[in-house]
Amino acid sequence: MDQIKEKAPWNIGLLAHVDAGKTTLTEQMLYMSGSVRKIGRVDEGNAHTDFMEIERRRGISVRAASAYFSWKSQPVNIIDTPGHSDFSSEVQRAIRALDAAVLVVSAVEGVQPQTEVFWEALSSSGVPVIFFINKKDREGADVKRVLREIEDSFGAVLIPSFSKEKETMAEILSGINDKLLEKYVEQGLGSISEEELLEAYVSSFYQRDVFPFVAGAALIGEGVEELLNLIGFLARKRKIDDEEGGLSAVIFKLKHDPQMGRVAYARLFSGSIKNRDLIHNVSNGSYEKAVQIKKVTGAKEIDTGKASAGEIAAIYGLSNSRNGDVLGSFSHIRNEIKIASPTMRVRVMAQSETEYPALLEAVGKLSAEDPLIEVIWEQSSKELILSVTGRLQIEVIEALLKERYLIDAVIGAPQVIYKERPSRPGSGYVEYTMPKPCWAILRFEIEPLERGSGVVFESKVRNEKIYTKYQAQVEQTIPEALRQGPKGWQVTDLKITLADGEHHVAHTHPMDFILATPMGIMDALIKTGTDLMEPINRFKITYPEEMTGKIIGEIIGMRGTFNSPSIRKGTAVMEGRYPVAEGIDFSARFSSITGGRGTLNTHFEGYDLCPPGVGREVPFRGISPTEREKYILHKRGAVL
Repeated sequence: MDQIKEKAPWNIGLLAHVDAGKTTLTEQMLYMSGSVRKIGRVDEGNAHTDFMEIERRRGISVRAASAYFSWKSQPVNIIDTPGHSDFSSEVQRAIRALDAAVLVVSAVEGVQPQTEVFWEALSSSGVPVIFFINKKDREGADVKRVLREIEDSFGAVLIPSFSKEKETMAEILSGINDKLLEKYVEQGLGSISEEELLEAYVSSFYQRDVFPFVAGAALIGEGVEELLNLIGFLARKRKIDDEEGGLSAVIFKLKHDPQMGRVAYARLFSGSIKNRDLIHNVSNGSYEKAVQIKKVTGAKEIDTGKASAGEIAAIYGLSNSRNGDVLGSFSHIRNEIKIASPTMRVRVMAQSETEYPALLEAVGKLSAEDPLIEVIWEQSSKELILSVTGRLQIEVIEALLKERYLIDAVIGAPQVIYKERPSRPGSGYVEYTMPKPCWAILRFEIEPLERGSGVVFESKVRNEKIYTKYQAQVEQTIPEALRQGPKGWQVTDLKITLADGEHHVAHTHPMDFILATPMGIMDALIKTGTDLMEPINRFKITYPEEMTGKIIGEIIGMRGTFNSPSIRKGTAVMEGRYPVAEGIDFSARFSSITGGRGTLNTHFEGYDLCPPGVGREVPFRGISPTEREKYILHKRGAVL
């Protein structure tokens, strides 16, 4: 087995579909471990990991929150994440900071849409998972059914928490461990020692070959001690973190302290940091000094002045950092798995023109906390636009502006964010050789890719035609060049090939290829034409069987598709998909149709091509590359 570090803090995340009881489980774990004296309740607004006023008022988690406890001398950091799909970006970033995850599943509802989304993200990131089957005391609970559902949906090999049931453990583990299987078959169960079982159990867990589960009822504390024992057992067997290596850390949460400014909560995977260290943010290339470092213990922070690998630290002084940034090195950091995407945008208006500077500063801070909140500011028209993931996030933004920054902003109706994709293969060309001194010639070939492919870049140009450093500038400028296509939306799902071009040893300026790239890309997109794509939500609903006809009519009216509903004891369950543009108010309509007797769960699935006549174009913001002379003067600072 790997070398063991007995007292290293273990960083676990609690993930769940909304209302599965995740925060209630966190409260019980903190209470039973002695970390808090009283159990907080979500419905009473006093949960220890719901720090924000809107979280306490609405009874939901909006931001990832960390807490700390010790169980049988084993330190554990918990990261409690939001369950609502509007805040999946919080989960997306928190996953990168984890050693393992507890995926909470309701024994009544079973596997739900967000459960599937989070499982896929954890699997793609290689994070080991423990299942906690919650609410087994509720009417309609069926633990065995839910366990079968997990096995069938995820292909997971489930195993009880490590116990004295040696035969059960041996049968499951020998199915995936050849060494144990050989011994079990040839010499019988008695030949396998408890130490061998323990080693196989731990290694299989960390390799994601088995997934331990505990069933309980968090509200009354049932199963929580068993879960804590399992966590303590597995935590003590974790690999040693690399304290002697270089710094490698990821920021998974950001907040703004009224006195100290921006506070970055980072998980250290390698190395250490201390007060006054100069820290390299490799995500944005900046260097900043850590003015203060605190150890996080839930709502309290202890000023330690240093942090080491394996720990979670609150770092003060990183004023240019954003949530999700990597510090030191990418060497130990998982890639970020995208499970959230803004599908709507809203216009935010100040009450008076004099309030816009404060409003811009405030939304800039909110965007640093959640980088998916893209801020678009048009100075000439005083138009401020934010990208958002849903209506609940809009409500949270409005509340934060009012409560934290004392700004009573007016937020307009949400509009869907469309995207563009090239209609066919084609090429674009630009010669930027006037007004001198300048020289950048580029020819691009572009072609559409399958939906969901993103952007692929390739260069076929030799160094003697365009220096490698200039080709790197072209690649770095591609995202900016694709922010707005001919129809005003971001362009995606395409391959861009730099097919030819030329620099000039005397006339080429270091910024010439950065300026020329958007002109060449836009030329190609205009020639190929672009198709609009619209965001699609997947849904799962339950409702009284007799309402099937009305529900089907509603979904068809939204241009939605669905599978045949399954009926169980008078309750219908239906899954399907619909365009976000048609279903912005689907939740309210569904509640009205069912009289509040149905449940609706949705999550973003991706983008599909719009049918003919569907979707809308928007004007280009700023100066378009198609306005060549004006664009060049603007980029060279001659036109504002």
